[in-house]
Amino acid sequence: MNSNVQVIEEKVLSNNWYVLKKITFNYKNKSGEWQIQAREAYDRGNGAVILLYNAENQTVVLTEQFRMPTYINGNATGMLIEACAGLLDKDNPEDCIRREAEEETGYRIGEVKKVFEAYMSPGSVTEILYFFVAEFNKDMKVNEGGGAEHEQENIEVLEIPFKKALEMIETGEIKDGKTIMLLQYAQINALL
Repeated sequence: MNSNVQVIEEKVLSNNWYVLKKITFNYKNKSGEWQIQAREAYDRGNGAVILLYNAENQTVVLTEQFRMPTYINGNATGMLIEACAGLLDKDNPEDCIRREAEEETGYRIGEVKKVFEAYMSPGSVTEILYFFVAEFNKDMKVNEGGGAEHEQENIEVLEIPFKKALEMIETGEIKDGKTIMLLQYAQINALL
């Protein structure tokens, strides 16, 4: 652990959906002085995200669903186009993303390739996100997707030409950070 950090107190502020804590701590700055600081941290667990791509058809599978936080922050419809993703829920990242891909998109994916991991909002959220890519084809389709009914996801599955998906970043039709990162990864690494 970091010898420049001494946790003084952890206080649970909310435990409704996930856990929001206020952490008060001493932090030793560059000049060697100790400062008392307080931060809030939202712990929702870790997650995984995947870009499904079809090199032959030059397409990617994305999802669209309502996201309340975007709605209250200016997204007029609240609808967001995203790569398939989900929380680990005690699974390892590979098993999680295979489960989520089938639930959300209807594709049963075998081999997945982990490409990197990242903290998406490190100033306030504890989550680390594991990023994957995998090829898909029509023979892997086992159901319609749409998400788990008990999770009230109401997901629409979209198969989009890769070039169009990149254009959708520029036009603002795709604004989700994890999705942008994976689309740019696919472009940089010439997956399509």
